[in-house]
Amino acid sequence: MTVPPPATGPAPDGQQVPPLAGAFGPPVPPPAPEQPKKKGIGRKILSFVVLIVVATAVKFGISYFFNAPVHAEAGDCVRVTGSENSPDVETKECGDKDANYKVVKVVDDTFDLNACANVSDTALAQQWDREKFVLCLTSIS
Repeated sequence: MTVPPPATGPAPDGQQVPPLAGAFGPPVPPPAPEQPKKKGIGRKILSFVVLIVVATAVKFGISYFFNAPVHAEAGDCVRVTGSENSPDVETKECGDKDANYKVVKVVDDTFDLNACANVSDTALAQQWDREKFVLCLTSIS
């Protein structure tokens, strides 16, 4: 003798037929996938702070290494541009048409422009970190 399959679905009168005793119902659906965790406010703040630190380091760090004043030696030729309060000094070959001054003397560990009084017609004080010096210059243009 065979056992008929359990009746499921609606009965002829439209009502749901309960499964037979001992019979299993429809399979249980798998659990919903876990939603990705949202970043917390703390992580966003930390990311913002790191971004600010990196941007500041790039802005000031690059200029720190690439805008060092020229510590030329006596006999070198330089090109001086910029304002009197913020001159830009660039070492050049003495035959270069852009060179406009020749370094006559370098006086270390001072900002005293009078150190060049009897030596040259122009003096330029420079500082880089703790190093300070005066370039005594004569015009070549």
